[in-house]
Amino acid sequence: MNGRFVLNPARGKVMGVCAGIADWLNIDVLLVRLCMIVATLVTGPVAVLLYILTGWLASDDR
Repeated sequence: MNGRFVLNPARGKVMGVCAGIADWLNIDVLLVRLCMIVATLVTGPVAVLLYILTGWLASDDR
């Protein structure tokens, strides 16, 4: 892991949350986005709510 988590709106599609997680874990952003889709299908609105909260609370400074 690269230390602390920050959003990456430059590589992001919506808020940069998945791109930030991919940067933080040093994995491909496509894998994180696919996991987010699976989490949304399994948990429903919980995953979407966590995504929105993460985008709102996390910093986007580099």
